[in-house]
Amino acid sequence: MDNANLIEARELSRRYGMTHAVSGLSLTLRKGEILGLLGPNGAGKSTTLKMLAGCLAPSSGSIRINGIDVGENPKAAKANLGYLPEQPPVYPELTVDEYLRYAAGLHGVPSAERASAVTRAKQSCGLGDVAERLIGNLSKGYQQRVGIAQAIIHRPKVVILDEPTVGLDPNQIREIRSLIATLGQEHSVILSSHILPEIQAVCGRVMIINKGRVVYNEAVDKQARVSNVILGLKRAPDAAALKSIAGVTRVQLLPSGQLRLTVADNADPREALAEAAAKNGWGLYELRAEGKTLEEVFVELTSGEITIHESLKDAA
Repeated sequence: MDNANLIEARELSRRYGMTHAVSGLSLTLRKGEILGLLGPNGAGKSTTLKMLAGCLAPSSGSIRINGIDVGENPKAAKANLGYLPEQPPVYPELTVDEYLRYAAGLHGVPSAERASAVTRAKQSCGLGDVAERLIGNLSKGYQQRVGIAQAIIHRPKVVILDEPTVGLDPNQIREIRSLIATLGQEHSVILSSHILPEIQAVCGRVMIINKGRVVYNEAVDKQARVSNVILGLKRAPDAAALKSIAGVTRVQLLPSGQLRLTVADNADPREALAEAAAKNGWGLYELRAEGKTLEEVFVELTSGEITIHESLKDAA
């Protein structure tokens, strides 16, 4: 296993009777990385996170956390992990301090270090002002903070957060989003969410799951790359002349009279197009790039209108 990978899952599958919730899924998480996990309802996101967290045994496949096989040595492997399920595992009848002391004990924090661990977790999650309040009397946003605090109280290398902002108002979402970004400075994080702007705001890489399979796995900034070029020419040449320019794979005439040029992977022919237009007197009046947004990629890969293979070829 690569020492830079804190989680390495290979060919994970999980069956419920004849239903395959997850099928042949592989995933890695590197040191210092925040990975966003996206997918429609029923895609297998929560099942995947439960398997990674050691709460659900895979039907097949293997998981290693910080080099330790979860199946062979689950206690040692999970000592490197903090997990917040979709429903925070909090006790409403306890105060924040009482619950975090209890969580510290569950996570194996030595007795002599629990007070400082509780203080550190409260500070990280902004819980100092509500330490003596009953969890059941806190807002949903603060209960989520308590859930995150229990996940990081033992200072794990990896933190897994399943829908941490579900049910929160816009202000609470911004606060939790800021907290997650801060966590990424000390922990590697896997974040599951339905909120695309949230993923774009805090994650460095996106993995999209559909029908239990990975259909996309790329850096967030890759969304900004060129996928098409819109070209406006007063005296347009034939399509063959444009396709002869490196990086141009297809030419389409738009109703507006402009041309949409499909661009090859990792290519950007705009400079070459501008030079050719000036040299040949094509009368260039518009030249701009089109790139796919994360929302467009997500809809394309999960709408069921095209196959996984075609989706990966187009989006990768």
